[in-house]
Amino acid sequence: MHLKTKQREFQKHVLKAMEGKEITDQLRWKIMSCKMRIEQLKQTICKENDEMTRHTEGLLRIKEENQKHYRRAQRHQEKKEKIQKHNRKLGDLVEKKSYELKTQYEHLANLRRAHILELTSVIFPMEEVKTSMRDPADVSSESDNAMTSSTVSKLAEARRTTYLSGRWVCDDHNGDTSISITGPWIILPNNGDYSAYYSWVEEKKTTQGPDMEHNNPAHTISAALCYATQLVNTLSLILDVNLPKKLCNSEFCGENLSRHRFTRAVKKLNANILHLCFSQHVNLDLLHPLHTLRNLMYLVSPDTENLGR
Repeated sequence: MHLKTKQREFQKHVLKAMEGKEITDQLRWKIMSCKMRIEQLKQTICKENDEMTRHTEGLLRIKEENQKHYRRAQRHQEKKEKIQKHNRKLGDLVEKKSYELKTQYEHLANLRRAHILELTSVIFPMEEVKTSMRDPADVSSESDNAMTSSTVSKLAEARRTTYLSGRWVCDDHNGDTSISITGPWIILPNNGDYSAYYSWVEEKKTTQGPDMEHNNPAHTISAALCYATQLVNTLSLILDVNLPKKLCNSEFCGENLSRHRFTRAVKKLNANILHLCFSQHVNLDLLHPLHTLRNLMYLVSPDTENLGR
């Protein structure tokens, strides 16, 4: 009995000691765990401190850059204000120069206009000359009394038409008038029909002997076209307009031209005259591609508002 009692007491003592040991081990484990957590927290705090230091340094750098950008923005603003002020000065200067240029252009246009009017009134005067040509209808009616009035009117109407660009157009000035240049003895048909020139040339080829007809229409046509070409070339220099066709006034002088060369030269002259009219904004309703001197008269007329522009 005594041994059993001792044994139980010893067991109790051992159990109590084991419980104390277990509690001690648990406390040691908790302490170790706390130490590990403390160490981890220290490492985390160090990392966070390092990151905070880096962020602080980055923030300082950003602040410095912002200050630099702000100072640069101030300099740019000052430069912008200077540029705007300079642009305003340039704008005022451009406006002033534009006004002066416009004034000079107007003065130049007036000078050109005065020179052209003087040129066409003193050296190359042009005027309309009424011709005494009899209407073919009247001649036909005299030679044939049996001709009806309707036939006479048809002949008169045919005489007042011109074939242009594939169609017949009415021309109130056709054949009734001529236009003189430099004098009443040098005239051109108003309707642009210069067939008398090459008809005379062809007739002269078949006829021997000197030409005694000083008032031959071919001579006046050649002279008028020569003067017209000289006037057109002079006008192009005064107006500073480049002509589309190169044509010298001597083209209509000298030896007799063939039909092809004569027609080609007349077309060049008409093209140059129309180009000058277009450049001076002559009313298109007044122009006709075959009316050489009449187009010139419209061009140099004092009523042409844009003459000299």
